[in-house]
Amino acid sequence: MVPRGAYEFLDTKETRAHLIEQYDNFLFDCDGVLWSGPTVLPGVVSFFRKLRERGKRILFVSNNASKSRRTLLERINAMGIDGREDEVFSSAYATAAYLKDVLRFPTDRKAYVVGMNGLEDELDANGIQYIGGTDEQDCQGLDGLDFSPLASKDALDPSVAAVVCGIDTKFSYRKLAKAFRYITRPGAEGEVRAGEQNGGCHFVCTNEDVTFPSSEGLFPGAGAVWKGIQVSSGRDPIVVGKPHQPMIDTIFARFAFDKSRTLMVGDRLDTDIAFGQRGGIDTLLVLTGISTLEHVHASDAAAVPTYVVNGLCDLDTALS
Repeated sequence: MVPRGAYEFLDTKETRAHLIEQYDNFLFDCDGVLWSGPTVLPGVVSFFRKLRERGKRILFVSNNASKSRRTLLERINAMGIDGREDEVFSSAYATAAYLKDVLRFPTDRKAYVVGMNGLEDELDANGIQYIGGTDEQDCQGLDGLDFSPLASKDALDPSVAAVVCGIDTKFSYRKLAKAFRYITRPGAEGEVRAGEQNGGCHFVCTNEDVTFPSSEGLFPGAGAVWKGIQVSSGRDPIVVGKPHQPMIDTIFARFAFDKSRTLMVGDRLDTDIAFGQRGGIDTLLVLTGISTLEHVHASDAAAVPTYVVNGLCDLDTALS
């Protein structure tokens, strides 16, 4: 592996082709790598076809918690890229799997969701009950500073034992306040038990990306949503998605990849590249998304990639 602080810019056809030859397993971020907004990036469809022809293993590893694996796969396929559901790892899927398999979340308890349909779909698929989320009432704000709807006896469900947060384009003060009250109630930092009410309450977040890339520019991401809950409550969440350990553990528990033959491809130093480094695999930064060479060269860079390339189109043209 290339030492931290050094990277190789792949600026010739030969170095790009050699990169493809030396790895068997490719982990791809999606936004800013495969597409930008509604548009597939140049060379991506052809490049993936060539990877498949060479027998390469492909995983799609996304921090986009607004989409379930099924919905994300539909988008991948709609872009002209072949893929299967078992090749898709969204932070929504990883979060639901973490609750079920690692935290052993009791089947008779509920999660309070600050998030969208994709997160709800994955909780459903894992047999986890939930409230909040896309519920119309929770998406509404309050009438001025009238807190009575949040202070009433029936405002909170005592069966809730986890607050689960992802990106939420219908985020409201009502959701913020309910999440705050669940994770600060008496005993909230204690153990979550089946057959009980109130007591322990997990605080789990899908990912910490504070911005979300789109074809119209950057907008606030999941990290911007849950930071307010974190700061007001004084509780730090378990963060599942890239670059954190739960996502890494989920992938390498599922696939027996040789790490020396595995490459993480992404557009963000703080999530994708840091994720690869923490997982002990080489990394490739593409300059079609968030991070730039200025970010790489900065003294406080979140991580430094093994390789840098302008975009996947450069790798596509390197393969005959």
